[in-house]
Amino acid sequence: MEVKINSKAILITFMIGAFFAILNETLLNIALTELKNVFQVNTPTVQWLATGFMLVMGVLMPVSALLIQSFTTRHMFIGVMTIFLIGTIIAGCSVNFPMLLTGRMIQAVGTGLLIPVIMNALLLLYPPEVRGKIMGTFGLVIMFAPAIGPTLSGVIVDTLGWRWLFLSVIPFVLFSILFALKYLQNVGEVTKPKVDILSIILSTIGIGGLVYGFSSAGEHKSGLLSAEVLTCILIGAISLLLFVLRQLKMDQPLLDVRVFKYKNYTLGVIMFVIVIMAMFASEIIMPLYLQGPLGYTAKMAGLILLPGALLNGLMSPVMGMLFDKYGPRKLMVPGAFVIIGVMIFYSRINPSVPMWAFILVYILLMFSISAIMMPSQTNALNELPKHLYPHGTAISNTLQPISGALGVSIFVSILTGRSQHFLDEYNGQKTQQVFDDAMTYGVHHAYWFALSICVLAFIIALFVKKAVSPDSNTAENEA
Repeated sequence: MEVKINSKAILITFMIGAFFAILNETLLNIALTELKNVFQVNTPTVQWLATGFMLVMGVLMPVSALLIQSFTTRHMFIGVMTIFLIGTIIAGCSVNFPMLLTGRMIQAVGTGLLIPVIMNALLLLYPPEVRGKIMGTFGLVIMFAPAIGPTLSGVIVDTLGWRWLFLSVIPFVLFSILFALKYLQNVGEVTKPKVDILSIILSTIGIGGLVYGFSSAGEHKSGLLSAEVLTCILIGAISLLLFVLRQLKMDQPLLDVRVFKYKNYTLGVIMFVIVIMAMFASEIIMPLYLQGPLGYTAKMAGLILLPGALLNGLMSPVMGMLFDKYGPRKLMVPGAFVIIGVMIFYSRINPSVPMWAFILVYILLMFSISAIMMPSQTNALNELPKHLYPHGTAISNTLQPISGALGVSIFVSILTGRSQHFLDEYNGQKTQQVFDDAMTYGVHHAYWFALSICVLAFIIALFVKKAVSPDSNTAENEA
């Protein structure tokens, strides 16, 4: 007898668990200044609480396709949420920076494996014609959680202290696990694919080398030109190349890179990567600038970002319905155009810019991101046949933390490098005003880079078309 699938209960279960897991991607962004002072570490070191989180997620994502096909949906969800809970408890009880970083890394293991499990299940549960609406509803979590993280963080840090960034999450994670035990059903089949150890090693070295290389650039005076940084990047690039070549020769690849032969998938993933870089980098740099030259508290900086964060999450379901009706291009092209305008504004900011301007521009940034992120990812996955869903979701989700880590690392490296250059060239007494001017100079250069990649995103958006699943074509032909 066939078991009836309660798709609504499954969706609610996913949304509860994912909200608090994804929230932690950006929850510490505004708290980085506080944590730097508490644990007496420098900016590049404390940055690892953000980039290290995304590094671990990126390393684990390629393995997610294998795990999704090896374990039931129920076992995977409950298992990864339990891992996330353990990391949260360790981080909340930290007595030194290494212990806090360890807790964050364990949290990242849970988060990194959770998202591919959910995305694959949703693709199997819902047909392409309604996926925009469903992905938009789930996007309320994916986009709202990390967007509201800085705001929530600022309020918690100023009122309760940094430990409550973790301790307050524990009851909700426990509730998510209990809810899943009662309502979550299995979706898809367990096929137990063959494990290729060499592929896992190559992907781990490749992704880890690239993210570590870019992330450590800020710790070296010569930045990206440092011998250590270039070595890590080169080793990572070579390992990834060998990984890709191996996957193309395998009958059962760990990660089937043949998904990139589908044009809309490739274009959608590139758009997704660029937007993630712009969003994650802005969520690091803007709080630093607001608390630096502008002199706002963590709570005030969070409140300045709050309207944009709220709009970002609330617009996701709306963008999902518009995507189902009009397709991706009519959303992505205007969205990319607006982001270009935002990057131009950020490349010219200074301490005299009024608060209302920061609020308005951040609203525009988050609105345009909602018009690009979900449509680009959903349209990309819609073009794939069902047997490639685990691989398509694994690759797109692998690129998300990598893009975030690289975006943050490159932006912070440019910010740090150009600020230091400004100070080195300044011959007078280095007052607080001079340090503020140096940071403004660095921010300008960081956003000039952001502007260049956003122009590329606009050009790509012009070539995106509404995807049609090969499985749908087959079904129509057979009918």
